[in-house]
Amino acid sequence: MPAVEFRGARDFLLANREDYPGAYEKFRWPVLTGFNWALDWFDQIAEENDAPALWIVEEDGSEARYSFADMARRSNQVANRLRAAGVRKGDRIILMLGNQVELWETVLAAMKLGAVLIPCTPLLGSADLRDRIKRGHAKHVIACSADASKFDGLDGEFTRVSVGEPVDGWERFEDARDAEEKFTPYGMTMSRDTLLLYFTSGTTANPKLVEHTHASYPVGHLSTMYWLGLRPGDVHLNISSPGWAKHAWSNVFAPWNAEACVFIFNYTRFDADRLLDVMERCGVTSFCAPPTVWRMLIQADLGRLTAPPREVVAAGEPLNPEVIERVRDAWGRTIRDGFGQTETTVQIANTPGQPVKPGSMGRPVPGYAVALIDPLTGEPGDEGEICLELEERPLGLMKGYHGDDDRTDEAMADGYYHTGDIGSRDADGYITYIGRADDVFKASDYKISPFELESVLIEHPAVAEAAVVPSPDPVRLAVPKAYVTLAQGWPADAETAKAVFAHCRGRLSPYKRVRLLEFASLPKTVSGKIRRVELRESEIVKHPGADDRPEGEFREEDLR
Repeated sequence: MPAVEFRGARDFLLANREDYPGAYEKFRWPVLTGFNWALDWFDQIAEENDAPALWIVEEDGSEARYSFADMARRSNQVANRLRAAGVRKGDRIILMLGNQVELWETVLAAMKLGAVLIPCTPLLGSADLRDRIKRGHAKHVIACSADASKFDGLDGEFTRVSVGEPVDGWERFEDARDAEEKFTPYGMTMSRDTLLLYFTSGTTANPKLVEHTHASYPVGHLSTMYWLGLRPGDVHLNISSPGWAKHAWSNVFAPWNAEACVFIFNYTRFDADRLLDVMERCGVTSFCAPPTVWRMLIQADLGRLTAPPREVVAAGEPLNPEVIERVRDAWGRTIRDGFGQTETTVQIANTPGQPVKPGSMGRPVPGYAVALIDPLTGEPGDEGEICLELEERPLGLMKGYHGDDDRTDEAMADGYYHTGDIGSRDADGYITYIGRADDVFKASDYKISPFELESVLIEHPAVAEAAVVPSPDPVRLAVPKAYVTLAQGWPADAETAKAVFAHCRGRLSPYKRVRLLEFASLPKTVSGKIRRVELRESEIVKHPGADDRPEGEFREEDLR
């Protein structure tokens, strides 16, 4: 029975949640041939289970809770309704919903049908959707009624299902409420069958189409469950938007692998105090947020939360040490970093019960063998590109880039999966993030990690966000330039620039120091990641000659 194999691996990680050496040495991925996580796992744990699986609190204070049994029944109804609308095994579905119960119902229903999900954020416009429908070969669309107009005029024949008010020409999702509560699948789902197609956020290039199977994400996220430290009955809050891989990581698979409750606070504008109040009232036991949210949280009174979550973690981009210290002082908890990609589940992390080294992402999690490969020699060492060994292929690794064999072959070259990220490893096996291979640059023949400089910049109270890129220099080849988004109340003038430069001089070696500074809003992908490639390209345009000084740029040498 596939569920028995899966449960055995899951229970092993739960039992060894604080024994990292033992878990890493002895854990083995379950060997699964036929496996459908929604049918073989979720429905099994949901049988007569009234414990909360999903808890959604709205901005106005209203809330709704859905038990595991509720979600199994409701997803059966949605699966039967989608089948009646023409969804067949292997069909691709554009799923564009917010944090609402219909999202989770559809995820489970599509899995039961053997359909393929293409998750999309509601922030996408018509041009992005046209690309996703075309490249994803989508046959069906499920979206909120308010977003239906985005699909007007798009080429292709696809079934349209709206959630909310009726829309002319669209099937009504609400009709599922009258559907049969028992579901009979088309047949066996193979673990190698495609389940998810994710478009990456495109920080350096056009979005790639990442293909995951019924094993790589549902089962692969056992590693994420281990990193989060989840236990049965936990109330887990993850700040993430639907449409992105991290939402599936921590709002679907990892918590439900642990039989924990997915907790959602729906807000239109982030308010740290309100979030803390909701966490207090609802008894959140596990909390995951991106660095941007953590940086905003420490501006609030963390002490108003009298019962902090047992587990606090961060992911998305590396977290600077100041935030970690502020949270530790207020809550007595240490934020634990984790590293992964859309292409994988969590690979490297500070796992529960282990010493956390400032600035380090931690160690490879159970099921992942990590090598640091020198980009020039191809040899493993203590600094280089973070790569995964394919001889013992981790189950949480993608199948490949859908429809792009060249990119897949490049990523899987020489017996490794290449992440494109650079890291260094210390004598205890802890790995520290240096930066994207495309972002690391040389200045005066010294290697510069933008993240290291950005971590120093963000410690200054004037700096809300920062991005460091190379700026052309006739002598040094390049010098570090910081683009800074100012915190509220700070003027974008020479005095502020002088203060930031002085702050950096006191904390960075001379060869690493920021030499140029410009105040600006940072360009970002729709998922919120900084597009440093856009800033790098703008520097080439701004500095065509050695003496060019673009308007709004401050130089350290002028402000000492």
